[in-house]
Amino acid sequence: MVQEIRVTVDPEICGGKPTITGTRIMVSIILEYIEEGYQFKEIIENYPSLTNDDIKAAIRYARMLIEGEENVYFEGNEISA
Repeated sequence: MVQEIRVTVDPEICGGKPTITGTRIMVSIILEYIEEGYQFKEIIENYPSLTNDDIKAAIRYARMLIEGEENVYFEGNEISA
């Protein structure tokens, strides 16, 4: 199964910090909302361009980095996680 690429790292966008593809919404912002106890629905209310799958991708991206999984790979500036 091929997963849609949802996280992008581009030095021209948000200083190269990981963002949700096609947006300027940083993965770190999504994780901060989750840390504060926000539900997916509440995060999407604040960032209507996000989907549940985008939020899950941000979590998956962070987990994979922490675990050092080799499945995090680059396609150009995009990361498949």
